[in-house]
Amino acid sequence: MTGWPVLAAVAAAAAALLATARRAPRHLPRVESDPGRARGGLDQGLLRRWRALFALLAGSLGVTVLGGTWGVVVAVGAAIVVWVACTTVESPAARHEREAARRGLPYVTRLLAVVLAGGQSVPSALAVVAAALPGPASAPLARACSSLGVGVATDEVWAELATTPGLEPLGRALQRASESGARVADVVERLATRLAAEERAGVEDRARTVGIRAAVPLGLCLLPSFLLLGIVPVVAGALSSLQW
Repeated sequence: MTGWPVLAAVAAAAAALLATARRAPRHLPRVESDPGRARGGLDQGLLRRWRALFALLAGSLGVTVLGGTWGVVVAVGAAIVVWVACTTVESPAARHEREAARRGLPYVTRLLAVVLAGGQSVPSALAVVAAALPGPASAPLARACSSLGVGVATDEVWAELATTPGLEPLGRALQRASESGARVADVVERLATRLAAEERAGVEDRARTVGIRAAVPLGLCLLPSFLLLGIVPVVAGALSSLQW
């Protein structure tokens, strides 16, 4: 049993590593490898490949600490939790790509609506937007254009786009247009208008939040001065005037 403390220590380290990571969405966009950004981040593939070992180590912690029946129960529960966490954990690089795609979606959708309104076909419009606004929000559009160019069914392309984190609204809108036969340019235009309104509302909310956060430290700085210069002299004068 001398090896159990070592296994428990390794399990605790693995648990601490997993605690610093966030869960990933069910579908993640395919991200081109970037060695510079991958360094220093959480290796998602490593956790998935070694999830059985991490689950075993986490389970050993329960047996080591508690022992007996409760130790077995805790060990099984810990092993399941670590297995699921290693499977669904999201690396910092993937999280950055998803958030960047979500932030760039209103601009990509607006440009796509303008290009479609100019008479371009959907594949051509996707290619124009991907070339004009390179980044995480337009990379899935370039892949969608390539898929359409090699003959992949439109429904499959839009379904994949609808499961790309950050671009779900655009994918669902194109899906609805394909199923209903509506004019794609009109559907994308309405989506662009809605996303722009949501973006403005978000900016206003953040601006109000900044004002509130700036007022809190100012109030904390002024409150002691107000108490010392305004309240304390009044209270002291009132007490000194009392007849004891």
